[in-house]
Amino acid sequence: MTNKDIPTVMTRSDLVTWGERRRAAGRTVAFTNGCFDLLHRGHLDSFLRAAAEADELVVALNSDRSVRLLKGESRPFVRQEDRAVMVAALRPVSVVTIFDEPTPLETILAVRPDVLVKGSEYEEADIVGSRVVLAWGGKIVRVPMRAGWSTSQIIATIQKLSE
Repeated sequence: MTNKDIPTVMTRSDLVTWGERRRAAGRTVAFTNGCFDLLHRGHLDSFLRAAAEADELVVALNSDRSVRLLKGESRPFVRQEDRAVMVAALRPVSVVTIFDEPTPLETILAVRPDVLVKGSEYEEADIVGSRVVLAWGGKIVRVPMRAGWSTSQIIATIQKLSE
């Protein structure tokens, strides 16, 4: 299955055109990113809150290579194509794109979102892309994390049960 088989999973170049069309139509765009390896309720809550900030929500997904660099060689558990399809199927998500760099900065620059959304565990100054989004008049939104829901907690529970 390729990105072309799933209309809401786009390459970065297609995403640029998509974003230009949305801005020309007067629509606002929110942007969030992450690994979203084991999709869970906390992710859905985050997407719902991010989507409430704009007309459209772009989710940038770390590639498999990028996840390994961040989380270690045992990750991801779910391949990037499968993670992208699952995230794209969620109602609050307009578009999913996969980025291979260590950070989503190049994708943020391509999308030029009106709102950059990350979890509240990040300080605004530490959010990749916050300076550029603020510079072009956008805003940063930090959404609260759902207590008890994290991929690391799920993995720890599974590992404990398998001992």
